[in-house]
Amino acid sequence: MINNFFALLLFSILTIQTPAQQPELDKLIDALQGRYQKISSLSADFIQTYTSRSDRPRRESGHVVLRKPGKMRWDYLTPEKKLFLSDGKNFYEYAPADGYATKTPVKESDDLRAPFMFLLGRGNLRKEFNKIEFAKESPARAGNKVLRLLPRRAQDFKELIVEFDPLSLQISRLTLIESDGSRSDFLFSNINENAAVSDSTFVFKPPAGVEVRN
Repeated sequence: MINNFFALLLFSILTIQTPAQQPELDKLIDALQGRYQKISSLSADFIQTYTSRSDRPRRESGHVVLRKPGKMRWDYLTPEKKLFLSDGKNFYEYAPADGYATKTPVKESDDLRAPFMFLLGRGNLRKEFNKIEFAKESPARAGNKVLRLLPRRAQDFKELIVEFDPLSLQISRLTLIESDGSRSDFLFSNINENAAVSDSTFVFKPPAGVEVRN
């Protein structure tokens, strides 16, 4: 899935941009594309809130590190520790409470964190998404712009919401909305771009006695 992560969402066109909005929208899309193509690595603190129709919202937080090409590490710190890591070839998931880790080839992974390689400029927005428009929902932070992106091919998610500062173009929120209506909101803070990141950051080292299951 990570190779085609922009093909996440179900084909749907619900709103039309007005002619007055289109030039601004086109300019922002091009600016976002150009900015994130220049980023080689990114780290940030995050708060993830999962909301579904049947359960109460679930909130988690931690630290994420991304690096080209295709490497990422998500360290969840609260309410419980767990790790999601991609070394570019395989995807590892480990929660100490489980007592074991899982290993999945990146190409076969359907993990919801895979789309965040967008933050490193992977893929072409205009080619990968069927529709990009201004979202109707209000931004989490006053003054930010919010875009709604719909992909060309159907996958596990039906849309991606991107919130960013219109001046710095720094993305502060990404939201994945699934076909069943559930959503995962990721708010980012303390963002650091293009810093040196050691290769060891993306090497999974299971604790003694922990089995790695394929």
